[in-house]
Amino acid sequence: MPPQDSEQARWFVDEVLPHEKELRAWLRARFPGAGDVDDLVQEAFTRLLKAHESGPVVNPRAYLFVITRNMALNQLRHLRYERPPDAEEVDPLSIVDDINSPPDSIVKKEDLQQLIKAIQSLPNRCRQVMTLRKIYGLSQKEVADRLGISVHTVEAQGSIGLRKCIEYFRCHGYLAHFET
Repeated sequence: MPPQDSEQARWFVDEVLPHEKELRAWLRARFPGAGDVDDLVQEAFTRLLKAHESGPVVNPRAYLFVITRNMALNQLRHLRYERPPDAEEVDPLSIVDDINSPPDSIVKKEDLQQLIKAIQSLPNRCRQVMTLRKIYGLSQKEVADRLGISVHTVEAQGSIGLRKCIEYFRCHGYLAHFET
């Protein structure tokens, strides 16, 4: 086994596998109709390993839960179109909002921390616009009035800020939100 493969195997055993049992239990409780748990976990492991090959993954546990959640939701959406006529309607959003388990809280907290770091890394004007638009929910006009700039500038700075946040996530190995 080449040194890089053994390093990756060691990383996987130390950083990823300890979360497998919790991930499986969370999937069974959270997405009972999403399909085969084994397939979801295996696919999440595969995606995590591919992400790790391209650079460090800041938080493998959070990545694992987010990517698995996204895949389960995609399966539920797919089932919605293929379900038999007598099957009960499953609304993926109601599943997501009904349960606030500890893994969900941790993933949300870690997601928020990464978002805050990404926004803090922005240039001053982008940071102001992104904070007022995305955190405080102000309209473009309200942001423009508050900052004394044009609506077009708010729009442009928001686009720049979004691109730079995506770059930040990619550079820091936090890719889960952009891969599914």
